Amino acid sequence: MVAAAGGAASQPGWSSRTAFVLAAVGAAVGLGNVWRFPTLAGENGGGAFVLFYIGCVVLIGLPLILSEILIGRAGRSDAVDSVRNVARESGVSEKWAIFGVFEVVAAFMILGFYSVVAGWVLYYAGVFGADFFGALFSGAPFAGALIGEAPEAIQGRMGDLFGNIPLLIAMHTVFMGITFWVIARGVHDGIEKAALYLMPAFFVLLLVITIYGAFVGEFSQAVAFLFTPDFSKLTAPVMNTALGQALFSMSLGSAALMTYGAYVSKETRLAPTAGMIALADTGVAIIAGLMIFPIVFAVGLDPAAGPTLVFQSLPVAFQQMPAGSLVGLLFFILIFFAALTSSISLLEGPTSWGINARGWSRLKSATVFSIGTYLLGIICLLSLNVWGDVRLLGFWSIFAESNIFDVVDGFTGKVLLPVSALLTAIFVGWRADKKLVENETGLEGGMFALWRFLVCWLAPVGVALILVFGLFPGLLGG
Repeated sequence: MVAAAGGAASQPGWSSRTAFVLAAVGAAVGLGNVWRFPTLAGENGGGAFVLFYIGCVVLIGLPLILSEILIGRAGRSDAVDSVRNVARESGVSEKWAIFGVFEVVAAFMILGFYSVVAGWVLYYAGVFGADFFGALFSGAPFAGALIGEAPEAIQGRMGDLFGNIPLLIAMHTVFMGITFWVIARGVHDGIEKAALYLMPAFFVLLLVITIYGAFVGEFSQAVAFLFTPDFSKLTAPVMNTALGQALFSMSLGSAALMTYGAYVSKETRLAPTAGMIALADTGVAIIAGLMIFPIVFAVGLDPAAGPTLVFQSLPVAFQQMPAGSLVGLLFFILIFFAALTSSISLLEGPTSWGINARGWSRLKSATVFSIGTYLLGIICLLSLNVWGDVRLLGFWSIFAESNIFDVVDGFTGKVLLPVSALLTAIFVGWRADKKLVENETGLEGGMFALWRFLVCWLAPVGVALILVFGLFPGLLGG
């Protein structure tokens, strides 16, 4: 076993394979699945997008999931030192650790704006919670949500929230506080326990609301929309969007899987475990579509509403549905659980680096990085209102019209994540010791040859396309 710098012998470990799988699935399953996937499926025509997305998960996403986990387990440290340790063991330059640095930085930056969006989720959970309990005490708990409020007013709540700086800060503070509390408690008492409680609750809520939508909504129309492909809509931009969503909804390039992989025992078989993570992540995205679109179609809303689908369109839909206030409350609790398990993994990457590289205690490292991401989040949320005209990267054409929030989101998604994923594929496929990699994957013969081909050739090409077309979108044409 590679001896990790900074005291790998003291690395914590998961108490069981189940705990690791739930934590890793929690890292992958987040707002990208419940919010972004239905949004993108709606914007890009449904069926053809979904089928291409699934293909990208199998052929590119899954090989990279296994690559990141095996680096973490072989390196037995934080993301940076794990890459460095594997490079040392493989007899190649330790400068490859640079993509571990990129991943830790990406996790830090993503958490800054991610926590702001999670704050919106908390706000809407509060809105529907107050509405449900108000209806319960008035004797009408199964009526629609927000009765007596005009649809325009319901949709306007998001704009009102953006203009309410104290409320935005309060929600952001609560969410970051919860994330910090979990990380500060450690791997066993914090991350693992959160995963063991939150993920089963998440899946129960997901199935309950999906069944509800199947009975009261237009389920057959949603199934047709998601699984009947119109390949004329599968344009180059749509394929690139599907490829990007397939890769980065699984937390690739953000230090999470490497960090969690460092806590995996040598007895755990990584290949089937990676398969379970990919299957769960993709399954949640598909089910989220089957949960949301029956409700959208039932009330005649536009499935291509874009990012406002969850925060503006669905609240209007809940008003017209039976038990709408209860379903709305459960829906935003579900999204909160997904956001929290992902934010925990995002904070653990930098925290682990602080512990191993800087020699800090877990409490100090979690505190430092929580405060840092919290302050970045404050900057991001202020760009939704008082700093709305600030163009941080106005000199860069793809960010010329982007506020600070969109710059942080766009820079991580268009630059840091694809660069990290590309370097991961090249490192594992071409530079890491082949025997070390084979031993860590547990794959043999033809299966290892197939996986290695995907990592060496298909994954780098796919991720390079995301990087190039993300930086130069004009190349895609229509």
